[in-house]
Amino acid sequence: MNTDNFIRFKSSIEGILPPEKFTFPFYYDPHPLSVIAAQELQEYLKTQKDWEHNFGLEEGQTGLIIGKMFGVLVVENQQGEIGYLCAFSGKLADSNEHAHFVPPVFDMLTKDGFFNAGMRDLNAKTDIINTFEASDELNEARALLLSITKEVENSIEERRLAKVEAKRLRKIRRIEAQETLPTDEFNEFNTQLVRESLQAKYEFAEFVKSEKSKIDQAKHSLKILEDRLVALKRERKATSGKIQQQLFESYQFLNAQSEQKNLLDIFSEEGKQPPSGAGECAAPKLLHYAYLNKLKPLCMAEFWWGSSPASEIRKHGFFYPACRGKCEPILGHMLKGLDVDPNPIIAPPKLNKEIEIIYEDDQMAVINKPHDFLSVPGKTIEDCVHKRMKEKYPSAEGPLIVHRLDMATSGILLIAKTKEAHKQLQKQFIEKSVKKRYVALLDGELKGKSGMIDLPLRIDLDDRPRQLVCYEYGKSAQTKYEVVEIKNGQTRIHFYPLTGRTHQLRMHAAHKMGLNAPIIGDDLYGKKANRLCLHAERIEFAHPKSRRPMVFQIEPDF
Repeated sequence: MNTDNFIRFKSSIEGILPPEKFTFPFYYDPHPLSVIAAQELQEYLKTQKDWEHNFGLEEGQTGLIIGKMFGVLVVENQQGEIGYLCAFSGKLADSNEHAHFVPPVFDMLTKDGFFNAGMRDLNAKTDIINTFEASDELNEARALLLSITKEVENSIEERRLAKVEAKRLRKIRRIEAQETLPTDEFNEFNTQLVRESLQAKYEFAEFVKSEKSKIDQAKHSLKILEDRLVALKRERKATSGKIQQQLFESYQFLNAQSEQKNLLDIFSEEGKQPPSGAGECAAPKLLHYAYLNKLKPLCMAEFWWGSSPASEIRKHGFFYPACRGKCEPILGHMLKGLDVDPNPIIAPPKLNKEIEIIYEDDQMAVINKPHDFLSVPGKTIEDCVHKRMKEKYPSAEGPLIVHRLDMATSGILLIAKTKEAHKQLQKQFIEKSVKKRYVALLDGELKGKSGMIDLPLRIDLDDRPRQLVCYEYGKSAQTKYEVVEIKNGQTRIHFYPLTGRTHQLRMHAAHKMGLNAPIIGDDLYGKKANRLCLHAERIEFAHPKSRRPMVFQIEPDF
């Protein structure tokens, strides 16, 4: 047993009771003990001199700027003392192990370990491949094939044109002979022309065959070399797969029931392969160390330290949930045997008030959707706008829902009562003739008064439903904005989305290349509060039947 990394609180925790249940790691408010532990770790990060890492927080530091996720796990030891453990995700200062932090579940960077040996072998194979790909022999064979192909194509085209010209001349000769020769002599002459034509076709076909054989020979010579390259790459891939397999088998995770599983077993239960970096996050490190050393987990929290990555939104010092793509299957195993807080995401929201109807007629309705309420049914939540509207308008035809708002967003939604109304309204959205305005409250003071944000977005495959800024695979996302008021460190703003991407306004507000000021209450890209301060305030469109202009506006409750 090794409890060297058990850290006793420097701050007083007298009177702070531990939680009754362990933290649900994917959606939580940090317990006061976790907050104090995180603050003490942050103070250590500010003052420590044991290692150097460029978090992007100090000017003049050299090296690549890499922000990090850190985690704290409040635990109780066998003597009944409450302390905490610290961990970081991935590597820190080019090492997996540092004093003050729990070790990795498996240290792939051990000097004489299989991983480093395997990587040396893999790198050697990569060098051989790169050398061969750049070799004169391979490049000359490729160039020769291109050159011969071009020469053959030109030669065949010249011969084809000559054949066409000979055919034209035969036609002239046939016409002249028909006009000057007696019938018997003409027939004999025409027979000779037919023989010439057949001979020309045969010679042309043989010529093409002969010329193309030159290409085939060059292709064969190149194929021998490229097959060698394919074999080298296949060998490298097999080596990489072997290292990866051994690596996944080496990551063995305990749970509260003292059961142990490796990454392959954990992810295979969900029919998946472990993603790269699985097992290197802070939360699995912390729990594994606690179980290994008979420490009882009480609560945990993770926070970001440093500059945000270019694609994601990570704010310095903010608390964040564990990532889903890498950690959800692992923690699903590791939390077995612990009494964990219920998942608030799958718990139906307590919404006792009726949905406000702003306007309705025989074709449509306009409603004010409450915040934290789904537009359509979720995986585990049935209560939603669609269900309520179906109950209110049982004779309505068609899909009802014309467009959607995020669960956390409140505001105006259009409801179609007939198929034709739905078709006409949706057409307006597709043609972008509907004008929408959102109002939001941002955590920060903006300098500019108006502008345009243009940041393409895509789903974060490792951490759904979070979005990423991605210029390679992202979909275009554009938002105009106007500042309404700045007060008490907050900015009231109007958003005019020109596209309708998932979390578009939240991402454009929070991202450092956007406004760099998250919407207040944004539990994904900012800080949790009693609600997300984002509201669909105003909408302009044409009535689906009469086509008369319709304008609705309703103020938010924040």
